[in-house]
Amino acid sequence: MLGLIGKRLMFAIPSLIGVVIVTFLLTRALPGDPAAYFAGPAATKEAVEQIRKKLGLDKPLIQQFIGYTADLAHGDLGTSLTTGQPVATEIRNRLPASAELTLLGLVLAVAIALPLGIAAAARPGSLVDHVCRITTTAGVSLPVFFTGLVLVYVFYFRLGWAPAPLGRLDVYATAPPAVTGFYIIDNLLVRDFEAFRSALGQLILPAATLAIFSLAPIARITRAAMLAVLASDFVRTARASGLAPRTVIVTYAFRNAMLPVITTLSMVFSFLLGANVLVEKVFAWPGIGSYAVEALIASDFAPVQGFVLTMAIMYVLLNLVIDILYGVIDPRVRLEG
Repeated sequence: MLGLIGKRLMFAIPSLIGVVIVTFLLTRALPGDPAAYFAGPAATKEAVEQIRKKLGLDKPLIQQFIGYTADLAHGDLGTSLTTGQPVATEIRNRLPASAELTLLGLVLAVAIALPLGIAAAARPGSLVDHVCRITTTAGVSLPVFFTGLVLVYVFYFRLGWAPAPLGRLDVYATAPPAVTGFYIIDNLLVRDFEAFRSALGQLILPAATLAIFSLAPIARITRAAMLAVLASDFVRTARASGLAPRTVIVTYAFRNAMLPVITTLSMVFSFLLGANVLVEKVFAWPGIGSYAVEALIASDFAPVQGFVLTMAIMYVLLNLVIDILYGVIDPRVRLEG
């Protein structure tokens, strides 16, 4: 297993190097001049040139890249021009908000999609199967930002059940001491149940938006994988042996259908990291997605590069976790690795 992990990490290094190069070049190729943006519309050409020189944008591209990689080697992601804060600090402060939202959305999707897919496969052609098909079709068809806006309109504007979509806490609650960075966990640790209810209330709609977006592929793959396994010979043998239907489905069928489901979960989690950007803007969520969008509008290179590099590292770690899970579920994967 350690050898497999080492191989995967070695293969990830060229990918991260490619991400650094491509991100650096793309940020420089984007329209917009950070010096002109921060100088203001009334600035003279000389003032813009002074700012460009101060930012190092007057240097040749290769010199800028060498300086950027040298800073990366020391763990320096640069400084945001819009906030004046180090990018690494900003990402470290905002990452828990994005992680909390993404993980809760994925947990909600899995809690609904797995039982729905299993039930649909166990009773093909039934009402549950038709509900699964309709749900997966609707989930794939609706854009994530549109789903978020509909939920805000219905549950906040029309019904008044949800709080205003204005961040992680309402205006009357205070942020808990940072332990994990997850507000719902940190509030429980300090036993501030009022703030916990506030954090959970603010989290429900954006997490539900991500859950609806990710529920469709998980349920669809679970149903397809279970149908294939339930038609196999060993399942027929288990049923003929007189085993309880629940034992056959959960112990025998689902265990052998888990590999494609795990693969789909990794893909869905990757999609959620991208969809987070739109959801954070809709719900004014202070995560790294909204941070990157604001920096991109301002032609602020460092935060955008830091965001993309952080996402790439998270993808690498996610794939590593999936490879480990493959080895735990199916020992043959470990032997092949």
